Amino acid sequence: MFSVKELVESVPLTSLPSNYIFRNTESNRHCLLMEPEETVPIIDFSLLTSHDPHQRSKTITQLGNACLNWGFFMVINHGVAETLRDEMVRETESFFDLRGEEKKQYAGKKLFDPIRCGTSFNANVDKTLLWRDYLKIHVHPHFNAPAKPSGFSKVLQEYCEKTREMANELLRGISESLGLEERYINEKLGVESSESHQLFVANMYPPCPQPELAMGLPPHSDHGLLTILMQNGIQGLQVMHKGKWVLINPLPNSFLVNTGDHMEILTNGKYKSVLHRAVVNNKATRISIGTAHGPPLDTLVSPAKELVADDAGQTYLGITYRNYLELQQSKSLSGKSCLDRLRFSM
Repeated sequence: MFSVKELVESVPLTSLPSNYIFRNTESNRHCLLMEPEETVPIIDFSLLTSHDPHQRSKTITQLGNACLNWGFFMVINHGVAETLRDEMVRETESFFDLRGEEKKQYAGKKLFDPIRCGTSFNANVDKTLLWRDYLKIHVHPHFNAPAKPSGFSKVLQEYCEKTREMANELLRGISESLGLEERYINEKLGVESSESHQLFVANMYPPCPQPELAMGLPPHSDHGLLTILMQNGIQGLQVMHKGKWVLINPLPNSFLVNTGDHMEILTNGKYKSVLHRAVVNNKATRISIGTAHGPPLDTLVSPAKELVADDAGQTYLGITYRNYLELQQSKSLSGKSCLDRLRFSM
């Protein structure tokens, strides 16, 4: 099948097809799920951008602690209109509701095709298929959008501009939290340049007949510096924290932000990318919308010399962003396996 959505709609399912069954899922899903002993960090974006130096300094400290201890946080008071967020979700749902033939024109097989939609992660190599359909669009430096739905392009462009602005401001705060100049990350990696890379990724997780046996996305970390995520109100995101899976329940109108592999490389392991996964349910379709923010594709990302201690040395090899994306896409999605290949042997 071209998509899980088509599979679900083609015939009533009472059990999960065998090629979607994760054999080890049931044993580890519930026993490791926990309520966090501490609150998921919340960053007030309005205080990060405040002209009050005390408020900004306090928020930068909170941001640094969130990156250090969780690699994940919620952002509130971000200035992105709720109407725009709602429109982005609706337009995304409308895209997935297009007829199969209309979507198949975007069934690209190449990583850097401007628009790709499909199912699983890398269906050519995935031993077990994921209960997930996706739409991936390279939206910066060159903006792309599907022709249908008719309103999708306009909403997408505005939404991606807003999240790009948010990412740039968060990265300034993160730079300062590391003891670096405010624009260190953005200037060193060209994140605010006309060639910086932004990828829009929308995921659809239809209701699953046996959700305890399936997986929307397995444990993994993201490429890039930051991923900014929102969803349609249906839970499913779990974050690894202190060896336990934590189910994330976002505050209304908040964004979820996680640090990516290139943040871990740049900071020489101080701010680690966070493992997370998406579980599915048997009642409602979950939609998640993420934007991944990184440097220009041909930028070499390596540990900042200011963050490499003389006694510890450099932890990671440098790699261009393009080569890292190619490495990740060539394999099944599995933990931090791509990042692990760049670690210097101890």
